[in-house]
Amino acid sequence: VQLQASGGGLVQAGGSLRLSCVASRTIFSVFSIQNMGWYRQAPGKQRELVAAISSGGSRNYTESVKGRFTISRDNAKKTVYLQMNSLKPEDTAVYYCAADPRWGRFTTAQAPAHWGQGTQVTVSS
Repeated sequence: VQLQASGGGLVQAGGSLRLSCVASRTIFSVFSIQNMGWYRQAPGKQRELVAAISSGGSRNYTESVKGRFTISRDNAKKTVYLQMNSLKPEDTAVYYCAADPRWGRFTTAQAPAHWGQGTQVTVSS
């Protein structure tokens, strides 16, 4: 597995979760050059980009999570995080992390090259 996501679970509305995604040391020997992102896909809906962080630390968020979610990275640990606060039932989805050295893959319709296996987030009302 190139990217290992974890941290999902069941939480009540208004609660918090922190997702983590660890990159394989053999595949991502230079993690710092990778741009990282979190996507989600709810049942019956298209996959959407939730948040992305560039190799230089720039961040993008989809409008619906601004002010509630924070993406961060720890290059020494080859890990990207997604802190999710004030969760809503509409945040329920499978969350995937992704990596690509091309920042454009997180700002256009083109998909990043590397994907994790997904972690389920369920927010109850």
